[in-house]
Amino acid sequence: MVRAGRDGAAYDAFKEQGVVAIGWHEIGSLAGLSTKEAIANLVRQRWPNLKSQAAAMAAGQIYRFRNEMSVGDAIVTYDPARRVYLVGQISGDYRRDEKFDPEHPNVRPVQWQGEVSRDLLSVASKNTLGAISTLFLLSPDALDDLKRAMVSKEPAEQSAADEAPEVEEDVFRNIQAKALEFTKDRVAALDWEEMQDLVAGLLRAMGYKTQISPVGPDRGKDIVASPDGFGFQAPKIIVEVKHRQGAIGAPAIRSFIGGHRHAQDRGLYVSTGGFTKEAYYEAERANMPMALMTIENLVEALIEHYDKLDTETRQLVPLKRIYWPS
Repeated sequence: MVRAGRDGAAYDAFKEQGVVAIGWHEIGSLAGLSTKEAIANLVRQRWPNLKSQAAAMAAGQIYRFRNEMSVGDAIVTYDPARRVYLVGQISGDYRRDEKFDPEHPNVRPVQWQGEVSRDLLSVASKNTLGAISTLFLLSPDALDDLKRAMVSKEPAEQSAADEAPEVEEDVFRNIQAKALEFTKDRVAALDWEEMQDLVAGLLRAMGYKTQISPVGPDRGKDIVASPDGFGFQAPKIIVEVKHRQGAIGAPAIRSFIGGHRHAQDRGLYVSTGGFTKEAYYEAERANMPMALMTIENLVEALIEHYDKLDTETRQLVPLKRIYWPS
């Protein structure tokens, strides 16, 4: 698959001129670049501020276009406006052709064979073809499905294992899981003060007013949350925040409980390193209502209440909303 630029802007040009093309024109001709290392070096020289993962991805796609794609290989591009795939076969070697497009001058000639409506494909193929990379290798099954649809002009027969709701739900769960892990990565990268501010902001979004202890010895109390903001009105939640590697054990929980014996107090212990099973046991038998919050619990609550977070708290972990078909 070689995508035709943003929103398929180059689709018609690909089709009319019998080519596929990629950018990275600043590198110059790729003709003499036969190794991935040589291409990676040029990418780093031209874009020194590019993050290492992005640089490696760019170098990999350029290398595949220049060296791995061969005459006779099947090739596909996509027009998202019309929801059609253009299927063909590579018919020649790499060349640099600035007449095609100065910003996308790295070209491969193609013999196009026909178009395929996305509606004719199986759900599994649609999922595979939905990858957003500029250039990627298609699975044999997706390619077979494209060729079948191009010839038959008939929709795929959906097997029991390929029912749309189940496949879509699997994709959605995968996206949810990745979103949760990436958000946990962002939260884990906060410093201690930012983590304390994040927890306080979450409690405010849940309807409490908060007081945060000043930096320094906090006598086992980082945040006090209550309806009135002073701790006079019940319920008063005493919050301890530990932002570090390693699980919190039973001694730390006992120490926390021992410092707070007021009948109306509630305890919340937040640990981004998690808790030992002994710590959970101590919390369960505490003489005050108490909850232990891991980084996963924290992120799940953050996502649930994100719309109610104040601006300062959102800036600590900026998130984007994704809409998904129900």
